[in-house]
Amino acid sequence: MSASITRRALFAGLAAGGFLAARPRMAMAAPRARLWAHWSDHDPRTLARIDHGTLDRLLATYLKTRPVSGGVDSLFHYSAVTRDDRAALDAYVARLAAVPITQYPRDEQLAYWVNLYNALILQQVLKVYPVASVRDVDLSGAFFTGGPWAEKLVTVERRALSLNDIEHRILRPIWQDPRVHYVLNCAAMGCPHLAPEALDARRSEDQLEAAAAAFINHPRSLQVRFGGLRISRIYVWYASDFGYGRAAVLKHLRRYATGSRAALLSEVVDWSGDHYDWRLNDFASLQG
Repeated sequence: MSASITRRALFAGLAAGGFLAARPRMAMAAPRARLWAHWSDHDPRTLARIDHGTLDRLLATYLKTRPVSGGVDSLFHYSAVTRDDRAALDAYVARLAAVPITQYPRDEQLAYWVNLYNALILQQVLKVYPVASVRDVDLSGAFFTGGPWAEKLVTVERRALSLNDIEHRILRPIWQDPRVHYVLNCAAMGCPHLAPEALDARRSEDQLEAAAAAFINHPRSLQVRFGGLRISRIYVWYASDFGYGRAAVLKHLRRYATGSRAALLSEVVDWSGDHYDWRLNDFASLQG
């Protein structure tokens, strides 16, 4: 198949993929990665493991898939979560909060922070559900003009933490790995999917690679509109995490792109716009 035919097929497939729901918005800069020094401590000698089985079970029970043109959406069935499972989620968050996490090795810490972040998002959405967007969860003037990100939601080692703290003061500055963005889920349709299982310290490298490939080869990452390439706004908000400049972002995308997306990216040298869909990643809202 010629490159031109491949590109036309991709253009047609992406154009039909439902991306028009992503309303144009002014791109905003994300908070800078600024290290909170306390969380740099770790102990590579610790052999203990942190159990994330509760999150695994909740994801297995309530994460649903829906085919879309050019990919598959993974959506959380918030309305189906039982009272017992809400209590189980609350207990899981409380148990994680009691872990002396600075006494654990780096691999366990990475899984801990990612899973705590994702569990907190689910917990906060469930507290106020139904909502149309995660930005409706809290209107306190947090980052992105709404949402739960700036609220202090959990206390670990006697330090109150927000979602912004976990992402921008712990995960990003300590690991300096852009793939972290692919395993954090902000409950928006434009965000990388919730994975079907919790991040596992013993398999985190494979899970990070799989999450990067899954997002980059999904329409929510790359779209074509009016003949131009549009990328997820994540690559604008966090441009410095992927390397400075548009060329660095495109190089990162090429690393994971397959099929027609790889063919397209092999020829483009820039993009014409960006997109993001803030609708809640809600399975129930898309039924019927």
